[in-house]
Amino acid sequence: MDILQTLTDLWEGSGFQSFFVNGGWKNLIMIAVACGLLWLGIKKKFEPLLLVGIAFGCLLVNLSYFGPDSTDALYHPELWTDFLDSNSEYYHSYGHILSNGGLLDILYIGVKAGIYPSLIFMGVGAMTDFGPLIANPKSLLLGAAAQMGVFLAFFGAILLGFTGNQAAAIGIIGGADGPTAIFLTTKLAPELLGPIAIAAYSYMALIPMIQPFFMNLLTTEKERKVKMEQNRVVSKTEKIIFPIIVAMFVILLLPSTAPLIGCLMLGNLWRECGVTERLSDTVQNALMNIVTVFLGISVGATTAAESFLNLKTLMIIALGLTAFCFSTVGGLLVGKLMYVLTGGKVNPLIGSAGVSAVPMAARVSQLEGQKANPSNFLLMHAMGPNVAGVIGSAIAAGFLLVVFGG
Repeated sequence: MDILQTLTDLWEGSGFQSFFVNGGWKNLIMIAVACGLLWLGIKKKFEPLLLVGIAFGCLLVNLSYFGPDSTDALYHPELWTDFLDSNSEYYHSYGHILSNGGLLDILYIGVKAGIYPSLIFMGVGAMTDFGPLIANPKSLLLGAAAQMGVFLAFFGAILLGFTGNQAAAIGIIGGADGPTAIFLTTKLAPELLGPIAIAAYSYMALIPMIQPFFMNLLTTEKERKVKMEQNRVVSKTEKIIFPIIVAMFVILLLPSTAPLIGCLMLGNLWRECGVTERLSDTVQNALMNIVTVFLGISVGATTAAESFLNLKTLMIIALGLTAFCFSTVGGLLVGKLMYVLTGGKVNPLIGSAGVSAVPMAARVSQLEGQKANPSNFLLMHAMGPNVAGVIGSAIAAGFLLVVFGG
């Protein structure tokens, strides 16, 4: 028995050897990035429910790298290249993925088909009280204003040389809605899913660090001290009718929003109708947790070194931060306008909650308001624009999908 030859064969057949050939050093960099993301998710608690899964998916896909023809890899970018190539015999062939893909390829089908983001929206709907929005419909204006960053980032991406489809997917990061960003990106620019998803969830997690700067910069101490009157009591009937009416209007206006808005409103109807408590509980907890597991790991799989380590990734991260900042600014500016028009009855801090990060953005408004006035209680007022932002980001995504996905 030739021990030296055995050891040589073992080395050549291992994953360690692949790091030193065919650009495998890039995978070492991505493994380091994955560990950094795990640190942010676990130690710093930056959106840990999804970021830990995304980071570990990134770790798995780069650990399993053995070259593009290997059947041992957990994720095969070349299969998805064929899937997206209209000239390939495997164009839009899920059967080809199922037959030849690895574990992460199969899990990613749920992302590509738009299943996971829609189910996440169903869980969000079941956990969300639309009462503050119903009680104060003007909150819709703040939610709409907070989409400003989406379109500013879109034009910025165009100027940097991205295609229209790619620019639309990058811009939606400004809505601060991870599932919406994933849904739109898989439809318009799936090759950018990894960096867009990581940017979207990272900036959502950084809301308590990013937003207070703009809140203090754009508002006066007098404005931040404003105490708002308690909202009126919203009846059970109103809460039941609301998701039905919104689903009918928005889906008829933008049919491409049906997966997101439909699931969001169905989840909310289960919450409010009073006869489906078991379904509401399942969607909020068991189903939400299961989908989060699959979504995080499969999105992380798209961060293979060959597609992630490039200049475009850095530009996407920068554009995403710009989009998020301008969305916060847009909400605050309209909040200041409402402060003036109502004679000082609206605290402009609630405008920053118009981004879609529920309920984190509303909590930041509450905390900043209490710093200025300890007796201030803005949380329920901020929840109105916050949930309006969820609807607004889905509508913005639907609009972009109509324009660029047709």
